[in-house]
Amino acid sequence: MNKQLLIEDVAAKIGSRADAAEAVEAVFDSIVRAVTEGKRVNVTGFGSIEPVERPARLARNPQTGLRMQVKATRAVRFRPGASFKGLVDGTKKLPETGSAIKKAPKTSRT
Repeated sequence: MNKQLLIEDVAAKIGSRADAAEAVEAVFDSIVRAVTEGKRVNVTGFGSIEPVERPARLARNPQTGLRMQVKATRAVRFRPGASFKGLVDGTKKLPETGSAIKKAPKTSRT
């Protein structure tokens, strides 16, 4: 699924393609901006996205076999949430309707 297909899928659920495109763009923009600033983004049931620092290291060039220095870099790490993992590995059933990762509403104790 690419971004256009995602927008079409969201539009089918909320009714307006323009609103769906705006919502998808806003969510991605917020995630990218937060991770770029060094923040971790947690979406319960879906997963977490965070920046990671990779230190400088020695590596081997696979073509020549020579060892070379690799610079320190920043990268992005995604860790899927328990609900997402369960849906993918088949231990949790995908619901026919509604959100696949939405938690059940809390009931009040009165």
